[in-house]
Amino acid sequence: MGRLVMVTGGARSGKSGFAQRLAESSGGKVMYIATAVPFDDGMRDRIKKHREGRPAHWGTREMHRDFARLGLDSEFNAAGAVLLDCVTVMVTNLMIESGLDFDCCSHEDIDRLEEEIRLQVDEMLKTMSNSGKDVIVVTNEVGMGLVPAYRMGNIFRDIAGRINQSIASEADEVYFMVSGISMKIK
Repeated sequence: MGRLVMVTGGARSGKSGFAQRLAESSGGKVMYIATAVPFDDGMRDRIKKHREGRPAHWGTREMHRDFARLGLDSEFNAAGAVLLDCVTVMVTNLMIESGLDFDCCSHEDIDRLEEEIRLQVDEMLKTMSNSGKDVIVVTNEVGMGLVPAYRMGNIFRDIAGRINQSIASEADEVYFMVSGISMKIK
């Protein structure tokens, strides 16, 4: 049975590099799950740099939802470790796809959206943990910064924070990154 490892920290704290080193240390084939959607030039550049920063022989899937289909993927099934980068980008994509007007949506709308996001995260964790592989999940720590000045930012912070807590409670290990230095906190 594989282990679930969560790597969290602030923006540009070294999370991805650390997670990649953990995945490489598994000794087997690695499947990289990229959750980013290239919606503008900045994100396209970020995706390009992430691609250049990981080994070319790793399998890659670009997805942020419907993870059950990975069970039918032969490259996923052949991998010994899976690295998903990152949960907070996944949450952002799912929020944007919802079509909600975050300036005026109701609390009930937000609750339904959070439940839909939680279902996607649960499906991702179930699919990966049932595979018996080491699973490394990268996410951003969202509760230590400024309080967002706009409603969508507050909704995102709240949902992402609760999702992070849920993943951390299931994780076998949790690492917190600060300035490229990892601290094992679980």
